[in-house]
Amino acid sequence: MAETAVSFVLQQLYQLIIEERSLLKGLRSDFSDIKHELESIKAFLKDADRKAGDDGGDTNEGIKTWVKQLREASFHIEDVIDEYIMDVAYEVNYHHPQWMVSLQKTVNLIKTLKPRHRIASEIQDIKLLLRGIKERSDKYQFQSSSSLEDGSSSSSGAKDVKWGDPRMASHFIEETEVVGFESPRDELTGYLLEGTKESSLVAVVGMGGLGKTTLAKHVFDNQQVKGHFHCRSFITVSQSYTVRGLLIEMVTKFCKDANEPLPKGLHNMDDTTLITEVRQYLQLKRYLVLFDDVWKENFSDEIEHALPNNNKGGRIIITTRMMHVADYFKKSFFVHVHQLQHLHPNKAWELFCKKAFRSTHDKQCPNELEDMSKEIVQKCGGLPLAIVAIGGLLSTKAKTMFEWRKVIQNLRIELEHNAHLTSLTRILSLSYDDLSHNLKSCMLYFGMYPEDYSIKRKRLTRQWMAEGFVKREEKRPMEEVAEENLTELIHRSLVQVSRVGFDGKVKSCQVHDLLREVLIRKMKDLSVCHIMHEDDELDTVGITRRFSIATCSNNVLRRTNNSGIRAIFVFDKSELRKDFVGRLCAKFKLLKILDFESTLLNYVPENLGNLFHLRYLNLSHTKVEVLPRSIGKLLNLETLDLRQTHVHVLPREINNLTKLRLLPAYYRKYEGQYSMLNFTIGVKMQKGIGCLKSLQKLYFLEADHGGLDLMHELKMLKQLRKLGIRRMQTEYANALSIAIGEMNLLESLNVSAIAEDEVIDLNFVSAPPPQLRVLNLKARVTKLPEWIPKLEYLVKLRLGLSMLEEDPLDSLKDLPNLLRLNLWDNAYVGESLHFKKEGFPKLKELDLTRLNTLNSISIAKGALLGLEHFRFKDNPQLKVVPHDLKHLENLKFLGFADMPAELVESIDPDKVGQDYSIIKHIELVLIRQNVGPKFHDYELRPIPTSANV
Repeated sequence: MAETAVSFVLQQLYQLIIEERSLLKGLRSDFSDIKHELESIKAFLKDADRKAGDDGGDTNEGIKTWVKQLREASFHIEDVIDEYIMDVAYEVNYHHPQWMVSLQKTVNLIKTLKPRHRIASEIQDIKLLLRGIKERSDKYQFQSSSSLEDGSSSSSGAKDVKWGDPRMASHFIEETEVVGFESPRDELTGYLLEGTKESSLVAVVGMGGLGKTTLAKHVFDNQQVKGHFHCRSFITVSQSYTVRGLLIEMVTKFCKDANEPLPKGLHNMDDTTLITEVRQYLQLKRYLVLFDDVWKENFSDEIEHALPNNNKGGRIIITTRMMHVADYFKKSFFVHVHQLQHLHPNKAWELFCKKAFRSTHDKQCPNELEDMSKEIVQKCGGLPLAIVAIGGLLSTKAKTMFEWRKVIQNLRIELEHNAHLTSLTRILSLSYDDLSHNLKSCMLYFGMYPEDYSIKRKRLTRQWMAEGFVKREEKRPMEEVAEENLTELIHRSLVQVSRVGFDGKVKSCQVHDLLREVLIRKMKDLSVCHIMHEDDELDTVGITRRFSIATCSNNVLRRTNNSGIRAIFVFDKSELRKDFVGRLCAKFKLLKILDFESTLLNYVPENLGNLFHLRYLNLSHTKVEVLPRSIGKLLNLETLDLRQTHVHVLPREINNLTKLRLLPAYYRKYEGQYSMLNFTIGVKMQKGIGCLKSLQKLYFLEADHGGLDLMHELKMLKQLRKLGIRRMQTEYANALSIAIGEMNLLESLNVSAIAEDEVIDLNFVSAPPPQLRVLNLKARVTKLPEWIPKLEYLVKLRLGLSMLEEDPLDSLKDLPNLLRLNLWDNAYVGESLHFKKEGFPKLKELDLTRLNTLNSISIAKGALLGLEHFRFKDNPQLKVVPHDLKHLENLKFLGFADMPAELVESIDPDKVGQDYSIIKHIELVLIRQNVGPKFHDYELRPIPTSANV
């Protein structure tokens, strides 16, 4: 993957030459020369990377060495650029009082002469190195990218599965060997045989190794299916083909299947005649065509004209790893998407035993190997190909604990070298190899996290942005582009979604354990990252750009001379020595990313300011209490994550960070009893925050520190998309309204009062922020603000302490996009709530908590049609379960927490149970009861219902 390293350093060179005005004329020329050399080499890198990845031969080893040298040269260039900016540009650009400017410039020039001379010398060495690399490339006769693309389109047609291709096996699996596909097989068979007379398509989508081809082939060969269709054609498409060759092969197989002669002159027809011939052949036939392993999104455009909608019930099947390939077909065909799931644990165990114990008479696992075998099956994560491959390997081993333990412990090495597993590795690698160079970099990040680690979307995408993997696009926030990158990886079946938010957005994700093993090997080969353990001998690691510290001793950083590290992630849960970060900041001055999330870090030293290039600093969920004043020197810092830390006062120097975009900072007191106004502690910021004009997310600010002056400064932060502010007082409300009125990009607003009786009325002179999607208002108001029902993009609304005397539901019921509504802590002080017909058309989640006077709820038929989750908590007067819950046909979850005993007993079939019939259609009904003073001190008890029996 030299292309990634070269492309990345070229981006830096472009930016440096265009933007860095302090470059000496000679250095500018030298950097331009290096840029031109790299551009000329880059044209051949796709071919070089491809050949370096192929197997066998001395030539291949030579190419690997050439690619490695080029990658390391790119790293060296990147280091020189960053050292130049740090040593020279930083001194020139760092701000000083006006009276010192002239003197400082003279001092800076003297201070930077040596760094400039050293850099100029290193650049000359790089130019010689690149010249040598380019000259050595001639003997390998690399093709340019353009000729490669031309060549790929000149193949004869659909790509046949070749001898040795690991995908061949899926074409020849016997019916008796197929395990776990009974339900999807029957579903797909029914879809082919029944339904509409119009031609339609079924897309089988899933990650490599999941069994898409196996399932589709067995459906295709089903005897009922064979008898139903006049002609059938199975075509392996894969990654290179021509439409012409594909159509010829399709007609050939149709004719063979129907026992008919080929049309005369088929191979000599022009394209239009060929398509016409195919259409005429199929016009009166009920046809079935299976396109296996489709990769191109616009494949639908290429074949749609050849497949007529003749109202004979024609069917098309495609298998693909990419959801957007399936989606693209929807513009031309009626599409049924079947997302193939991983095997159920019971089926995974059955398949494993069939493979691992095939030579035993009963194909059963011996008792002494059962625990170890279950560990292996769990590692396979329900991936049939992995189970078959690893089971096949173990079938050749002695059935002893010692032999099997060796396989588990050395699985990464086995995946690379063992003939039984190389096919698994190759299939898992195919989707990765098809990615663009920036998406490959994004994908490799999953290998840096520990096994089975569910990675939060925001954490991951912010790290990508800090690394420069996310392309800047005009008029679009980088977060949006980064999230599209993640969506692309999910749609390519490379990344699995772990958790989804109420609005359908991915909250966290992970990769399959075995794919992670493949990524770790690639990270090592490409010098991307080294996963550091306590017993590592770092002097043998070689060049690497990142450390992922799983476990380490306190002297681990002393044992490496690798000063070009760009990112450090610490996952070690043990106590870190106080000087750990200090040594790190002294040694790795080119760092862009430091991530200590959820570690026991408790101290950040003053020399943090050494890290001029630092863009991302994650201290969340650590024991850090104070930030050093030197943080003001981190002029490139974009993300400072202080969530769930004890940092409550930010130093004044933070106002120097004009590139800072994301500043989440708060502490939530889960260890005590819940109080709406005191559950969260924010941070105090010093005068001057108006300078932070790049800020997009800022939460939670303590409003009473700064008062009206703070409100006036907020008005200058016009890029804000998320604002959280606490301890508001009545006299600040008007100034805050004016400030928010200037924030046209604001999407999330969270405002809390300093006390329960403090009235906070936000009134906007013209209109509220037009893009507002989330509103949390925890304060008393004189009446429901008239601007809230006008928020057409609002998806989440939470009101607390509002003391509304009139039912607010009538005003809110027509919000067109509202998905979640929370009424908490006497937001409403009336006795009854009424949900009217057709009200809240999209609402999915509803939460009524601590409404102390509420005693009845009515829900008209036709209201809350999309409601899925309904929660009640600590509503002391609500003693009867709302009877209208029976109207909510889509309700999946109903929760009662700390509710009156009469209500709980009325729905419990083991007790009174007179109202059990009202809730028995709901999939999950939970009773929650507090058992202690802390936030998480509670017990959960499910109520059995007919829906979950």
